[in-house]
Amino acid sequence: MATLSFNTTRMRTPSLPRISRSSSFTKPIKTHLSSSSFQTLSKRRRFVSRSLPESFTKEEETVVIAEDDDDPTSELSYLDPETDAESIKEWELDFCSRPILDSRGKKIWELVVCDASLSLQVTKYFPNNVINSITLKDAIVSITQDLGVPLPEKIRFFRSQMQTIITKACKELAIKEVPSKRCLSLFLWLQERYDTVYTRHPGFQKGSLPLLSLDNPFPMNLPENLFGEKWAFVQLPYSAVREEISDFEEKFVFGATLDLDLLGIDVDENTLIPGLSVASSRAKPLAAWMNGLEVCSIEADSTKGCLILAVGISTRYVYATYKKTPVTTDEAEAWESAKKASGGLHFLAIQDDLDSDDCVGFWLLIDLPPPPV
Repeated sequence: MATLSFNTTRMRTPSLPRISRSSSFTKPIKTHLSSSSFQTLSKRRRFVSRSLPESFTKEEETVVIAEDDDDPTSELSYLDPETDAESIKEWELDFCSRPILDSRGKKIWELVVCDASLSLQVTKYFPNNVINSITLKDAIVSITQDLGVPLPEKIRFFRSQMQTIITKACKELAIKEVPSKRCLSLFLWLQERYDTVYTRHPGFQKGSLPLLSLDNPFPMNLPENLFGEKWAFVQLPYSAVREEISDFEEKFVFGATLDLDLLGIDVDENTLIPGLSVASSRAKPLAAWMNGLEVCSIEADSTKGCLILAVGISTRYVYATYKKTPVTTDEAEAWESAKKASGGLHFLAIQDDLDSDDCVGFWLLIDLPPPPV
């Protein structure tokens, strides 16, 4: 076990539990996680697409229902006919330029919207001289009108540079904006569009860097309300994670899960998924505070002797520190190696006591590379 050290002037520096590279970390946490039955990428068939001429003249738009749409200049407007439109309450949204030039030699902008299950999928192209909150607001409204879906309760987005425009558009529509890198379906879809759409577009600019890159700022000190008391590296078999997350909403008030089928993580059922357990005598208040942070990932930084907690879009905290020794460095590196071996999958558990079989809050996390656009 280890004492969580957020501020070495207040708490003693911890000693990490020994991690064997070939066996287990410490005693596994027995959690009750669960798996959502979302649709997978393979369930997407054909789309109702709106073909757009290269000039982007709105008066010339034509609606085309394609048997096998292979036009990289077309737009998508799709709602799974088996999905109850009223059940889609949260969207994931990206509004950014693409590595594509229009007929004026200017970068094309694109709005991409989906839900976590990819039952809703919409793309719209825009010239670069109409990028503002009014354009975005009108586009959101048009999606609801075209597909008969209600305005979402929340919209997640991951680009800090677009926060002002997205926030203003959302506020005018009474939608809660959520800055977060937990836009995993959107991340996967943008990667897919880069591979199958953008690179085939006649205006594609190979080697073009993203106009709005993702931030990775220097980690800050952890707010006092997020302090824990003890921590330990732990693990669960992948099979246990898959089995247990089916009851997630019933078992946990605090936390977040992932659609493992959508992510398509290819690991053996016996693979041990690494995690971090944090214990506190005020576990419920701690979990409640964490619940509002959009927890994204945890990193063991062996070079600096600390754990980094990433939340929201670009906020990074020094979550814990430890005394650097050859042993602790080996342990931290082993934890990161285990995370890499599991496809980036890992978890955070908050407990009353590290020896307990139950958790107060559980967050299933994953390290995904940012989309290439």
